[in-house]
Amino acid sequence: MISALPRRRTLIAASAATVLALLVSGCSGAGDGHRIRVGVSGDSPEWDVLAKEAAKQGLTVETVVFDDYSLPNKALSAGDIELNAFQHLVFLAQSNTENKTDIAPIAATTVVPLGLYSGKHKQLADLPDRAEIALPNDPANQGRALRVLEQAKLLQLRPEAGLFATPDDITANPRHIRITPVNAQQTPRTLQDADAAVINDGVAELSGIKADTALYKDDPAAPQSVPYLNVIAARADRKDNADYRKIVELYASQPVQDEVRRTSNGTAHHVELPAADLQAEVARIQKQLKR
Repeated sequence: MISALPRRRTLIAASAATVLALLVSGCSGAGDGHRIRVGVSGDSPEWDVLAKEAAKQGLTVETVVFDDYSLPNKALSAGDIELNAFQHLVFLAQSNTENKTDIAPIAATTVVPLGLYSGKHKQLADLPDRAEIALPNDPANQGRALRVLEQAKLLQLRPEAGLFATPDDITANPRHIRITPVNAQQTPRTLQDADAAVINDGVAELSGIKADTALYKDDPAAPQSVPYLNVIAARADRKDNADYRKIVELYASQPVQDEVRRTSNGTAHHVELPAADLQAEVARIQKQLKR
């Protein structure tokens, strides 16, 4: 039985060369025994709790922290980590399509609202005409961000734009909003100059931005939010691994969920869907991408 040691966290720099060098040199025993490395983005204290619970079952869970969203799937596909838990289904589908990988969701974790924030204006109605709004530039998050602006009645999009809408899909912009796409991790910095920014929940949290300060946010409980369920993912050829099923069960346990609620200030909604349903949703999104 492995004793309940504190989780070991490794910070990975934002370059593919660096991550591969560190993982190859420092983690040569990939997947040995019951050791499971989970790629995450930013601080994920619920995995500290999960690691302690897992140790009681003879599993060693370690997290590898990535500061670039493009890296955890590459590391997973290469076999340098066993699982990752940082992305929603749309992002995973986009990554599989672009990188020709076969990564599968094995469990849903949470869905969180996507918010529009400002350092200059207190309310949505305060945004001026010709306001500059920054939003993530990756297709998976940009489409959702534009839908947030549409739901806030700042603009309209072509109905057929789907999950991967771009600024080119804007059909009405009565207030002449200026859209500025930037790297998702850089959106908080734009608040110094832009009127507002659509910022991912995790990025906002790391920047000290409180969720309750959003000018507007979408509804994570709405059916339209299903593609944005965050998931635990594995390589498809190992998705039925027995140890991974234990991790999924532990994530849904009371101690872990209590920590999720505590650290998210109640903004994260835990969702349980069968893995087969999640995998079918990824396949559906990937078909949309290939049209």
